[in-house]
Amino acid sequence: MRYIPNAAEDIREMLETIGVDSIDRLFDSIPRDVKLDRFLDVPGPWSEIEVRRAFASLGFRNVRVDDKPSFLGGGVYLHHQPACVDQMLLRGEWLTAYTPYQPEVSQGTLQAIFEYQTHQCLLTGLDVANASLYDGSTAFVEGVLLAQRVSSKKSRVVIAKSIHPMYRETLATYVQNLGLEIVEVGMAADGRVDLAALKAACDAKTFAVAVQSPNFFGVLEDYDAVREIADAAKAHKIAVVAEASSLGIVSPPGKHGFDIAVGEGQAWGIPMSFGGPYVGFMVVRDELKRHMPGRLVGETVDVDGRTAYVLTLATREQHIRRAKATSNICTNQALIALAANMYLSLLGRKGLREVASQCLQKAAYLRAKLSATGKVEFPFAAPVYNEFTVRTKRPARELLAALAGEGILGGVALDTWYPDRPNDYIAAVTEMNTAADMDRYAAALAKAL
Repeated sequence: MRYIPNAAEDIREMLETIGVDSIDRLFDSIPRDVKLDRFLDVPGPWSEIEVRRAFASLGFRNVRVDDKPSFLGGGVYLHHQPACVDQMLLRGEWLTAYTPYQPEVSQGTLQAIFEYQTHQCLLTGLDVANASLYDGSTAFVEGVLLAQRVSSKKSRVVIAKSIHPMYRETLATYVQNLGLEIVEVGMAADGRVDLAALKAACDAKTFAVAVQSPNFFGVLEDYDAVREIADAAKAHKIAVVAEASSLGIVSPPGKHGFDIAVGEGQAWGIPMSFGGPYVGFMVVRDELKRHMPGRLVGETVDVDGRTAYVLTLATREQHIRRAKATSNICTNQALIALAANMYLSLLGRKGLREVASQCLQKAAYLRAKLSATGKVEFPFAAPVYNEFTVRTKRPARELLAALAGEGILGGVALDTWYPDRPNDYIAAVTEMNTAADMDRYAAALAKAL
C-alpha cells in the first residue's frame, strides 16, 4: 500500500469531517496498559546507504539453515530448489493482474495451475485437485469442512492426535462456532494412531476420520487399517501429508481408498523462508469435486480447435451466491504453486523418487549412527520416512541448544505441544544432508550427553 502524505490543513479537515479534535483520539479504543505512550527509539535520520547497511547487518544475525547442518523438521523441510525455478518465475507468461478471470490473457497462469492439479492427482492417487490452498493447516481445515458439507446431518470428526499440532489448532479455531465436535485419538506404543481408540471414537455422528502420514512424530500410518474403521462408521477418510516429498516413494492415500488428501507442498522445492509463504493442496474423489473450495482449472479447445485453459469450477462467494459458496477463499497460492509445479516438472517421476529414496536412506543412516552412541532411544517402533523421534536422558531443549552451540540445528523439541515429552525431539533428514553432516551430528550428540 502506498504512503500518501497529508498536509496539516488536510488532516484538520478530515478530523473535522469525522468529528474528532485530534489524531490521538483515533486510538482511544486501545487499552491504556498496552498503548505505547512514547515515541519509538528509532535511530536516524539516515541516508539510503546507511539504511541499507543497517538492515544488512540485521540480516547477518539470522541463522540460515544453508550455513550449517540442519535437521529441522516438524512440517517445514530443507529441500533443494533448482536454480532455474527462480529465474522461470520471472517470465512474463506467468503474469496476471490478480486472478485469471480472463482466459484470453491468462493462458500461462491457467496452464500452470492445470499442470499443478495434474501433479497432485498423480502423486496422491485421487481424481480431482483444486488450484491450491494457502498452506497445509488451512488445507486440512477445508478438507474437514468439505467432508461435513456432504454429511450435513453428522457433527463429529475424529482425528489422530499425531496430526501436526498447528493443523489441529487451526481446525479448532475454524470450527469453534460451527457446532462441530472434534475428538482426538492418541497413539499406540509403536507411534501409529491407536486403532482400538479410533474405532471406539467413531459413532453414527462421525462424518470424517483424519490421520497424517508420515505423522508429526515421523511414523507412517497404516492407511488400510484406518480405512476399515472409517468405512464401518460410514465416515469420509482424510489423509494429511505435511512432508510432500514422501509421495515420491510412499504408497499414496488414494490407492488405499481415502476420499480426501490434503497437505503442505513446501517440500516441493519451496525455501523454508522463515516460515512461509507456502502452498496447500487438496485432492478428492471425483464425486466430491463440486464440494471443493476455491477454484479448479480445466482444459478445453478454443474456436480454432487449439488447446485452451479456463476456470472450470469456481465455488467462491465472488463467483456464485454466497449461500451456495463452499468457501470464502479469495485466491489460491498461485506463485508458490507455480514454483512447486516447476519443481515437480523438472524432477519428474524418477527425480522425485530419487529425492524420496535419499531421504529414506539417509534417515536410516542417521538413526543407526545415533543408536551406535548408546545414548539415545527411539520410542516408536513403526516404520518412518525421513523424520523420527529421539529420546535422551537430557531435556531436549538443553540438548538442542548444546548442538546449536556446535553449529548443528539438531531438531525440534516436542514439549511445546506435548508437555509429557520433555526429553523427546524430532529430527528430519533430507537429500541436503551429507554423510559428513550426520557423522558430525552423532559425534556432537554423544559429546553433549
